[in-house]
Amino acid sequence: MKILVVEDEVLLAESLKALLQSKGFEVECVYNGEDGAAYAETGIYDLLILDVMMPKMNGYEVARKVRADRCNTPILMLTARSGLEDEIEGLNAGADYYLTKPFDSRKLLACINALLRRQGPQVNQLVLGNTSLDLSTCTLNCGGNHVRLSAKEFDVMRFLMSSHGQILPKELILCRVWGFDSTAVENHVEVYVGLLRKKLAHIGSNIRIEAKRRLGYLVEAVDE
Repeated sequence: MKILVVEDEVLLAESLKALLQSKGFEVECVYNGEDGAAYAETGIYDLLILDVMMPKMNGYEVARKVRADRCNTPILMLTARSGLEDEIEGLNAGADYYLTKPFDSRKLLACINALLRRQGPQVNQLVLGNTSLDLSTCTLNCGGNHVRLSAKEFDVMRFLMSSHGQILPKELILCRVWGFDSTAVENHVEVYVGLLRKKLAHIGSNIRIEAKRRLGYLVEAVDE
């Protein structure tokens, strides 16, 4: 699960990042509302944690913008503004939950878990065609054959198998796997796709990762 923290107080943002990473989440931080909206609209995050009082765009404006752009990622709004009218404004802007500062870390984690549960049940594997990806062991399985994936191979394969037949642009794969502000380039995606194709062929998988010129990659099961 990948979480975006949008908070202009750097120490608080880094504290939240450390707490969430200790619970197994992937976390990225940005420190103003304008960057927060840009990152959120990539669609690569499972949850947004959003401060209200920030430079460039406040949290209400960020929430309204991402909702107007049809980003349905859950939003947990954090703020020192505890008035009823403030909470109503936050919820009306598109937040799913409004938590006031200071807050207990246990309550924060409970809110996060509750919002993530709404996204659907957790699963232990992804299945496509005759192949499954075990999320706990990072293993691709096909019949009696299996192969272990490296961390990056696993992240790429998981994203591809979760695409539900959609073409995934290389830029989106880069953002999802390497991070929005990574220095990785499209060639990194091509290299890992090549490695995955070899491993899929090795175990006899009928999954095909097809390159669509100037569009990205399409993943599908092919009956032979």
